[in-house]
Amino acid sequence: MWVVFGTQCWVLRLDVRVTGPSSPHPWPGNLSRAARSVWAKHDRRSDGWLPLWRHMADSAAVAGRLWDHWLPDQVRRHIADALSSGVDSARTLAVFLACTHDIGKATPAFACQVEALADRMRRHGLDVPLEKQIRQDRKLAPHGLAGQLLMQEWLVEQHGWAKRATLAFTIVAGGHHGVPPEASDIETLRGHRHMLRTRGSGPTWKAVQCELLDHAAVATGAREHLTGWSGVKLPQTTQVLLTALVIVADWIASNSDLFPLFPGVRERDPERVEEAWRLLDLPAPWRPQDPDLSVDALFKARFDLPDGAKVRPVQEAAVTAARDLGGAGLLMVEAPMGEGKTEAALAAAEILGAHTGAGGCFFALPTMATGNAMFPRLTSWLDRLPAPDEHTRHSVNLAHSKAALNERFTRLMWSGGQSANIDPDGDDDHWDHRADQVRTSAELVAHHWLRGRKKGMLASFVAGTIDQLLFVGLKTRHLALRHLAVAGKVVVIDEAHAYDTYMSRYLDRALSWLGAYGVPVVVLSATLPASRRRALAAAYAGARPDAAEFAPLEQEESYPLITAVKRGTSPTLYRPAASGRSTQVRLERLDDDLDILARRLGTELADGGNALVIRNTVARVHATAKRLRDRFGRDNVTVAHARFLDLDRLANDEDLLRHFGNPDKVADLKGKRPSGPHVVVASQVAEQSLDIDFDLLVTDLAPIDLMLQRMGRLHRHERGAEQCDRPPRLRTARCLVTGADWTTAVPTPISGTKIYGTYLLLRTAAALETRFAAADTGEVTASTVSLPDDISPLVQAVYRDAPLGPDTWRTTIDQEREAFEVAIAEQSRKAEGFLLGDVGRDGRPLVGWVAAGAGDADDTRAGRQQVRDTPDTIEVLVVQRRADGTLVTVPWLSNDRGGRELPTEAVPPDELACTVAACGLRLPFEFTFEQTAMKAIEELESDVFPAWQVKESHWLAGELLLVLDEKCRRELAGFELHYSEEDGLKVSRVE
Repeated sequence: MWVVFGTQCWVLRLDVRVTGPSSPHPWPGNLSRAARSVWAKHDRRSDGWLPLWRHMADSAAVAGRLWDHWLPDQVRRHIADALSSGVDSARTLAVFLACTHDIGKATPAFACQVEALADRMRRHGLDVPLEKQIRQDRKLAPHGLAGQLLMQEWLVEQHGWAKRATLAFTIVAGGHHGVPPEASDIETLRGHRHMLRTRGSGPTWKAVQCELLDHAAVATGAREHLTGWSGVKLPQTTQVLLTALVIVADWIASNSDLFPLFPGVRERDPERVEEAWRLLDLPAPWRPQDPDLSVDALFKARFDLPDGAKVRPVQEAAVTAARDLGGAGLLMVEAPMGEGKTEAALAAAEILGAHTGAGGCFFALPTMATGNAMFPRLTSWLDRLPAPDEHTRHSVNLAHSKAALNERFTRLMWSGGQSANIDPDGDDDHWDHRADQVRTSAELVAHHWLRGRKKGMLASFVAGTIDQLLFVGLKTRHLALRHLAVAGKVVVIDEAHAYDTYMSRYLDRALSWLGAYGVPVVVLSATLPASRRRALAAAYAGARPDAAEFAPLEQEESYPLITAVKRGTSPTLYRPAASGRSTQVRLERLDDDLDILARRLGTELADGGNALVIRNTVARVHATAKRLRDRFGRDNVTVAHARFLDLDRLANDEDLLRHFGNPDKVADLKGKRPSGPHVVVASQVAEQSLDIDFDLLVTDLAPIDLMLQRMGRLHRHERGAEQCDRPPRLRTARCLVTGADWTTAVPTPISGTKIYGTYLLLRTAAALETRFAAADTGEVTASTVSLPDDISPLVQAVYRDAPLGPDTWRTTIDQEREAFEVAIAEQSRKAEGFLLGDVGRDGRPLVGWVAAGAGDADDTRAGRQQVRDTPDTIEVLVVQRRADGTLVTVPWLSNDRGGRELPTEAVPPDELACTVAACGLRLPFEFTFEQTAMKAIEELESDVFPAWQVKESHWLAGELLLVLDEKCRRELAGFELHYSEEDGLKVSRVE
């Protein structure tokens, strides 16, 4: 099932090369005393230190091990193809660059920082000024940039390289701390050469620098390749991957638990490297084999299909398309909801991964809820993959900020121990339990090193939010690591229609880089506009959006549809037949009045049954639920929206699946479908991620793709022959559309204009107008939306520019179109601010690659806002203060977690702190306005407990608390907040 994680004791070329008659290993070999005196690491607490030569050897050894045992074939081949001199040459280059990345520490600008070590260097002829003498100038010479200039000079003077040719190679040293230098940085340092070599001992400094580089070239075997490499125009993608590999090698080699400082244990090779690699214990990458199975046999082997299930035409076509691609490419799978697109994507991923040498898979989803739902499906698929033997392990990760709340993932996190205390993200980061993954002895491993804000995506198999992929197109520090994380995987993008213009700019740019890396990508959508189909294909192919060869994609009307794109060739289209499953949904307008809604539902549910009411805002959810409870009783109306505590929302989702999921899921959860009448009033959370099934749908008017997603919750599963197990009047699927004033000459949207814009709402109403009109006159057939046959025609009609709807609507729609286009242009303009550039021509160095970037970006609120055009929100952790002043967890939490007393003068026990952290809540739109937000934060900070702000308080440090009173109420910044288990957060202005 799994790839073997090597237990053999590997000895690197670096370790066995002989450099002198008296030295069994190349380091330190015959280095001069001056060269040996140069230091690289120092611990002020223990006064331990590490000479530069030792760190060079450690870094090179780690890079070799990473290349041999951890880096996916897909990445190794990409680097090797750029050199045109084979995989061995590519490996040598990677090891050499890792070995030399810190050569900039052999400079006075770096050496002056620890006086005792600087004095040691002075005794060997290297003049090092006092740190205070050069404090300002040394800021111009960070050791990465200094190393870049030293390597350039060495290549030009010692090996005859053209200066221009050096940059694409030496930029790896310059960028190994996450940000490649800008041209101005380089020129400024060139004007301060005394930071590289002091004037009094310049020749000695230069001799030592060259000696270390010469030694590295011999020890790594690079010397014999230097002439050949000098003529290579290294692609930007290769520069990025080499930089990322060096960063990873440096982080590992810099960890003193793995590579102890001097004086100490394991100072010599090979014991030092072998023990460090044993402690690190990294799982090997996935090495998929092309499954030599029929499509039916493949799906039966990989998925837990119900008895009698047959592979659907879309799934068969996806497998055929993946096999036809024969390597890297883009597959876009457009098919109705419930057609098994996820299984099709995973089957295609296995085939594509075998063809390209991918080492894992990233499944990108629109929300944390969809990520949580996908994670067990991903791990179930992994459990069924073939492996050479029972010892194979794969690293897995759930990549979003609430991952620690996912029970499946936390079992993987905590079921095993940690091999070594390994810093998650290098020297500048800290432990963050919200994103940690800890090694487990299970076959699927949430590995202790593959954790943290920057490294979690390096795990082999990842399910996470789309933000993780969008970050690939965002100019941020350590961007190279994100590129390495996806460059070795198959990437699956689900719900591709769900991303607005702002997010799509980042998605398209990410796709262009994925295409350049040769990453196989599978895109899934039920409602993809044809214009986006064309744009996605062009982006992956590295072409202009208006390139003529992609024009047919915008005109194609087939559905289901699979589009295969391979760089350098024209797209190939597959037109599988529909599965034969269909739902006929009758549409009807309904006045936007709660009394009318209550009476209508009373009539429709007179004989029982379950209705879903979807509102565009949480305020409308609350108002609707209040009125319907008056009509049906409190126990017969359920509320679902995003304004619940994290734990409550997880419980709500499970409760919906327990009662309204497919029959197998209901049975698994020991639930029972209500006989009714029962009404679920929900916001957009019911549109996706939850496999729930209702007898009747009422929905606010929304853009057509979302309307169709909502209709997909109607009669989703067969309940008896021809739905005979549903109440008689509900055996025909019906959708009542409200949220608009239908009495005006042109419908007037009442809800959703701030979210979706009036233009798309009117276009949607126009596309459905003939059906609404037919319903008004009792023409049943003409009032019907046929799923899936009508999905693509309706989506394309709304999102194309052609006139739509009655002539009397045109003027109003055209006016709204102007506002819509202005908003789209503004979104696109805003996205440009931190958008990564296109892939540059081969040989162009990464100088200024992330200039004017966004700093660090990760899966935090601030990070997500860089790739989502959303207002700044405030996230709080909710607790309760009793009348006697005691602080407790909210009382209704299950598993004995509710009503637990919280200490305020000490760090809460880890279990209690975890419970509080799981009660996170984002304050609503009212708190996004600057003045209100500032006032709210000021008031919330009155409940900050100093004891909770220490580094030992991993879960709670830095978090804002929303402390509710004994009635779960609180005034905040002029608003009354009331929270309840059944309704979530309600907000109203204080009168």
